[in-house]
Amino acid sequence: MKMLNEKEAALFLGCSVAKMQKDRQKGSPVKFLKIGSSVRYRQCDLEEYIQSQIFQSTADYGRQA
Repeated sequence: MKMLNEKEAALFLGCSVAKMQKDRQKGSPVKFLKIGSSVRYRQCDLEEYIQSQIFQSTADYGRQA
């Protein structure tokens, strides 16, 4: 199981570390782990999140589960 730190996860998703931090504060749609004071992301969870963000049209986005 590959684990990524915050910076690696942000790069993987194509967003900033600050966005990842804000998302965690308000209830992240991406699963994460706290190991001591460190935040880690499993690559499989990041891939699952990406798959959940695939839509056929903009109308589909509003029906997201």
